[in-house]
Amino acid sequence: MTMRWRSLLAAGVLALGLAGCAGVYKPGGANIGGARLDDTPRIAVISAFEPELKLLLGRLQGPAKHSVNGVEFTTGTLEGKPVVLFLSGISMTNATMNTQVVLDRFRITSIVFSGIAGGVNPQLHVGDVTVPAQWGQYLEVLMARETAPGKFAAPAFITDAKMPNFGMMHPRPVEVRSAAKPGIERKFWFEADPKMLEVARSIRNVDLANCSAGKCLARKPQLVVGGNGVSGQAFMDNKAYREYTFKTFQANVLDMETAAVGMVAYSNGVPYIAFRSLSDLAGGGEGENEMGTFMGIAADNSAKVMLAFLAAWK
Repeated sequence: MTMRWRSLLAAGVLALGLAGCAGVYKPGGANIGGARLDDTPRIAVISAFEPELKLLLGRLQGPAKHSVNGVEFTTGTLEGKPVVLFLSGISMTNATMNTQVVLDRFRITSIVFSGIAGGVNPQLHVGDVTVPAQWGQYLEVLMARETAPGKFAAPAFITDAKMPNFGMMHPRPVEVRSAAKPGIERKFWFEADPKMLEVARSIRNVDLANCSAGKCLARKPQLVVGGNGVSGQAFMDNKAYREYTFKTFQANVLDMETAAVGMVAYSNGVPYIAFRSLSDLAGGGEGENEMGTFMGIAADNSAKVMLAFLAAWK
């Protein structure tokens, strides 16, 4: 047999071997196929980190745990509704990734987020619970070139940076695709489901706490449904940028996850809503940031309103 034919034969054997192995290798025994873990139609209940989910896990009936990529998903029943509870993780990439995981691995009918946020609207106070009608990604920005002292301009080919800027930072919409619109769409606001908002507006008589661990707020917290929320990758504790955020986006609150969850929900055609309670004023308060002091009050207030929503949701 000539050297050429030996080489061809060896290549053919190798190709057959690789073809036979396709889809077999599973490092660490991981379930690469991503099979659905549970076939019951459920509401996905999300929080970013453990203190926000603590009260809800304590109320969950019939808990059963599943794990995907190190994230724990707990199925059960809340207020008579089948749910799956989990932590998105803090910030936009974690929230995006793990919201898609829950949609892929469970049969999700709708998404509900419960957690804390920084207050932006000066009319709102720590402990208040907000349910915005839409969420945008306020830190999706162009970092513009300084063309003169204090003057910044976008390149000619960037035509969607039309919102007021904060120095070199020019907000832009994000590009998104969805089942309903498979082409690229530029979108800033991701709207909460109108039917879910209607139910949220019907909530009455939730006893929102104003004291925790010996720390009390000066006023009784209130529930505010409607308006705007914004999300981004930064923990915000800056008075000037807070004022800009309110003026530019008319935002009631800001956080680090909800707009990412809203974008994934939009892309998959799944209704969503978010409940966020103010733990701090994002730099607008006197002295040190208030989050460490009032996080417990805010987390529990958000969870209480969310539970009232689940009880009313049909």
